[in-house]
Amino acid sequence: MQGQIHIYWLKIKDIIQETREIKTFLLERPEGFTWEPGAHTHFALPGFNACDKPNRHLVRHMSISTHPSEEFIGITTRIREQCSEFKSLLRNFSIGDETAIFKTHNNMPLKRAGKKVYLLSAGVGLATFRPIVLDYLQNPAGIEHMYSLNIESSGQFLFPDIFHYAPDKNFTAQFVDNRSAYYEEVRKLAEDKDGLFYIVGSDEFLHHNIAVLREHGIPAEQMMIDKREDQKEQFLG
Repeated sequence: MQGQIHIYWLKIKDIIQETREIKTFLLERPEGFTWEPGAHTHFALPGFNACDKPNRHLVRHMSISTHPSEEFIGITTRIREQCSEFKSLLRNFSIGDETAIFKTHNNMPLKRAGKKVYLLSAGVGLATFRPIVLDYLQNPAGIEHMYSLNIESSGQFLFPDIFHYAPDKNFTAQFVDNRSAYYEEVRKLAEDKDGLFYIVGSDEFLHHNIAVLREHGIPAEQMMIDKREDQKEQFLG
């Protein structure tokens, strides 16, 4: 695997406790390494490639929560009391420990097509949208308005320094704490038949959002999801 894919082993430079359950791990950034806002990477723990086949229990598909203009590579994740083997191990990592990233890719680049952009997410899925919002705030060209809608039942909302109402920048951020209120808002947003809808969350969350948008006449080409081309057919086909 190492001979085929470039693996970056990177030290943790800082750990930010975003909320009670959510942490951001800031990794050192290799010289020349960059990414597009909205990109994901494979985030791995030591030992994942110790054998002939990678130990998939030690690898997770994660969004990069920092913008390319920032100093570090950010990985933001929720670690509950009862969690997977991967997160149970990650919980004990400290500044200076090493983790790996590889196969960085972007399935949902920001389209600047003169339309309104709607960012639909659940919980820590907001981490995918943080660099996209920062990119828009730095350069709003080609976007009429950006609107973020996130459901977070804990009441502890992520990145409030960025995700807040900023009418002077044509940016709106809304948080709700239950699914009923969330889908009521999605139906309102879907009244914009020309809007671009970016969706991040579990497969079930994607399917439900796509169904609601379709019911309101939003075509598949106006929906962006973080899936490979061969997977998108299963959701949008």
